[in-house]
Formats: sequence, C-alpha cells, structure tokens
Amino acid sequence: MSQEAGERLVVASLNTRGTSIKSSRLVERYRAIGAAFEASEVDVVNFQEVLTYYHLRHLTRAMPSFGTASYRQSVVGPAGGVVTFSRRAVASTKYKRFPMLSAEQTAGVSQLARLKAPLKGALVSRLVEPQVSIVNTHLLANFDGDWSVTNRFYRMHRSQLAGLARVVGSAQAPIIVSGDFNISRESTLYRAFLSETKLVDAFGGECAPTFHAEFLEQGRTPHCIDFVLLAGPIEVVSAELNFTGKLAMPSGSGYVSDHLGLCAELVVAE
Repeated sequence: MSQEAGERLVVASLNTRGTSIKSSRLVERYRAIGAAFEASEVDVVNFQEVLTYYHLRHLTRAMPSFGTASYRQSVVGPAGGVVTFSRRAVASTKYKRFPMLSAEQTAGVSQLARLKAPLKGALVSRLVEPQVSIVNTHLLANFDGDWSVTNRFYRMHRSQLAGLARVVGSAQAPIIVSGDFNISRESTLYRAFLSETKLVDAFGGECAPTFHAEFLEQGRTPHCIDFVLLAGPIEVVSAELNFTGKLAMPSGSGYVSDHLGLCAELVVAE
C-alpha cells in the first residue's frame, strides 16, 4: 500500500502513573505531558492510569487542541483508568470489562491485585476519518517480572488477554490497539495473543524496554510491556519511543511517568 493511497494518522500511547503517590507531582507531570503532545503532530493518544476525574481534569486542561476525550464514566473516574484523546472526530465509544476471574485464577496473588483485576478492560473508539477503531487497554500489573507458565499472575493475564482478544475480534477493522499490557514481549503470553488475534506489532518486535529502570527494584531488568498493534490495511511509516528522558518541571526535572511512551506514524487505507 502506497502512502498516497491512504490517510496519515499518528497514534501515541502512555501510562501516566509516574512515581509513587507521595512524590507524584501529578499536576506538573500532566502539564509536561500535555505540552509535549500539544507541540506534536500526534492525532490520537491512548492514556492509561487516568484514575480519577481530578486526573482527567488536569490532563484535559493541558491538551486543549485535542477536542475529544473518550472514556466511560465510573464513580471515581474513567472506567479502567483508560482515556483516549483525539484531534480527530470520534463516531462512537464503548468500554468492555475483562471477564471476572475465578478463585483458582487469582490464587496466590495479593488482595489488592484481586480487587484491581475486575476493573480492567478495553476502550474502543471509532474515528470518523479515517474510519479506524482505536483500542486502549491496561492489563493487571505483574509485580514479579516473571511471565512464565508457573507464575502466580499467568492465569490472570491469560484470562484478560482472552477478553481483549474478544474485544479486538468484535471491533470494526482497521484496528489499532495500544496500551500497557504488563506482559513482556519475550513471553509466551504475548506470542500467543498475536497468534490468536493476527495483530501485527508496529515496532516489528524491535521495541526497547518501555519501563524506566530507575523505578525497578535493584537487580530487576526492564522489559517492553507497552505495545502498538495493528490489524487491517495499515502501513507503518515510523515507530519510536517518546518521553525517554527527564523533562524540566517547576520543582525540578524528572520523568513524566515510570513508563516510556510509544508513538507510531501510520497510513490507513482509504
């Protein structure tokens, strides 16, 4: 597919968690994130961990040129913490929670992880032009850094990935899926998910770690756990990481998140 035969679309993804709650510097970080996207050519941003309406309000104020913020309302904030900001008109938005987990699937994990798991899901926004489905997702975190079959989080992740696969399968193509999957690119979970959904990695399997090593325990290795995945007639022009270094903020330079961001320039077939 030649670039002349389609429409250019730049899509980004970022988990906005940042540092610990005690030193979050939320307002400063969100202003820095917003300023970076305001100065960019990005059309659509999938954000994760926008946990409350307080978070959402500050992010919206920082990104005035993004006319639409798509999410599903919940009691305290956007459902699942996922919000899609778009400079393009959005035709429809829907949110789907992942399946409830059984006691067997949650065996061995903390009470907090069991409480968070039912809140996870995927947000699907359909753009007016180009006509493409944008899927924004965030899976449960694996605090062990181990994605093997015997790990305590394995069955939970497998269930959530099955739920995400069903969301992708029901979405209208072309489809762009991005977010914080919390599974390593090297894992069998990741490979099985791509095999089932037939999604293609915009980075071609060459993406560097998407988590800052400074936020890991000593001795832990960062992995690529955030992805931009594609289905349908979409050409990848370029794909790169952003927010790779510290940014200047009023109280001192710092990372805007514990995650790095992803950005892909695409051409969607007409």
